[in-house]
Amino acid sequence: MLHYTRDRSEWQDKNVLEKGFTLVELLVVIVIIGVLSAVVVFAVDGVTDRGQKSACKTDKRTLKTAAEAAFAKNGAYPANEAALVTGGFIESESTLYNYALSGSTYTITVQDTACTGI
Repeated sequence: MLHYTRDRSEWQDKNVLEKGFTLVELLVVIVIIGVLSAVVVFAVDGVTDRGQKSACKTDKRTLKTAAEAAFAKNGAYPANEAALVTGGFIESESTLYNYALSGSTYTITVQDTACTGI
């Protein structure tokens, strides 16, 4: 049979003292939250970079496809992006790249520095 050596008041006092967190436990929790937040920040930063690169590639490919479609339809490349818009090949002019006719070929140059190297 089990017997408690303490009376009820000693038992209640001990439980009251043990209900709080120690400083070490609080510091461990703070460190864990800091590490998790750092991981999330780096993950979100990588997603935005990939999104920008994807937008650059898509915009460049759209300009190229529109220029080739205009050439196939008219037998000549359009002089500028405005001609691509008025011809119905693209909806609006690019904010990431510049399209220009140089001689008998077109060039697509970078307008936004985020698209450099793509």
